[in-house]
Amino acid sequence: MPGNDVILVVDKVHATYNHAITALHGVSFELRRGEILALLGANGAGKSTTLKAVSNLLPAERGQINAGTILFEGSDVTRRKPGDLVRAGLVQVLEGRHCFKSLTVEENLVSGGIGRSGRRAEINQDLEKIYDFFPRLAEKRRTLAGLTSGGEQQMTAIGRALMARPSMILLDEPSMGLAPQLVEEIFEIVKRLNEKEKVSFLLAEQNTNIALRYAGYGYILENGRVVMDGEGKALAENEDVKEFYLGFSSGGRRSFRDVKSYRRRKRWL
Repeated sequence: MPGNDVILVVDKVHATYNHAITALHGVSFELRRGEILALLGANGAGKSTTLKAVSNLLPAERGQINAGTILFEGSDVTRRKPGDLVRAGLVQVLEGRHCFKSLTVEENLVSGGIGRSGRRAEINQDLEKIYDFFPRLAEKRRTLAGLTSGGEQQMTAIGRALMARPSMILLDEPSMGLAPQLVEEIFEIVKRLNEKEKVSFLLAEQNTNIALRYAGYGYILENGRVVMDGEGKALAENEDVKEFYLGFSSGGRRSFRDVKSYRRRKRWL
């Protein structure tokens, strides 16, 4: 059993799609309570599959966990329905800013509270807390979510997750398709939520640069395997990480052609 300071344990997880396409090869990591942990890597590395395995959403996409264990608060997630996991405090924000576009921003947020069977007074209380973290949403509360910007839709999706009063949020590619200023704003909000509300975050992110500025610890995935891990600051200063994921080396910025050629010499392949 994990200690009280460990909220999530992923141990040697193998996963496939359609019982044929292997997506994860023995992925292992731990997330400590109150931590921001980043899963890093290029598109197709296995980040989203890992998050969906943790939230038990893989079966909805014809995916299967073939070996290994995933424990949330000491309980096997594969034996629990996704809705039960949400009520237990594990909530995922899917990639792509999923909102009910025909509902207002506030109706989207309220739906998150209904999912945990919250009372109206509790939901109203939580709404005010969400608007304190996301002032933009307070301004757009009566606007249809489909008419808001990409950044506001991402905020709505995160806010809806918070309405479930989670102890852990799985956040999939929060920077995707957003302007750098909005990305910075959203990550600052994640930091505030982590510090003030003590919400643990598991981030799947291609933007290694910003993820490592906010995450206390990170794991780099390639082809469904963990190839490197370490403290966020240490990874950001690692020469291999700079070379392959940040476009820098000890000699300065590299061109795409240089990086592509250098990929053949990765030490973990």
